[in-house]
Amino acid sequence: MIKVSVLYPRTADSTFDIAYYRDTHMALVREKLGDACKGTAIESGLAGGAPGEPPVYIAMGHLFFDSVSDFEAAFGPHANEILRDIPNFTNVQPAVQISEIID
Repeated sequence: MIKVSVLYPRTADSTFDIAYYRDTHMALVREKLGDACKGTAIESGLAGGAPGEPPVYIAMGHLFFDSVSDFEAAFGPHANEILRDIPNFTNVQPAVQISEIID
């Protein structure tokens, strides 16, 4: 199993509409990726590691797949549509990391 993490760094001028992300963007992502996507998770940053420190990431989205090739096959045909929606909820350029889930 792999996890595709989309990380939205917090900056001095970052904006993020978590309701839109949860209700509209992730619904679009799940619809387009279909059964290849085994699950999703959303995180909204609250704080950094030290007391009073702001979060490093304003938000994170996670997608779960059986393999990298399953992700690529599902995402590729819909990449443009999914990526075009980003300005509707944030002004942040996300970073993406694909990780293997190790039990």
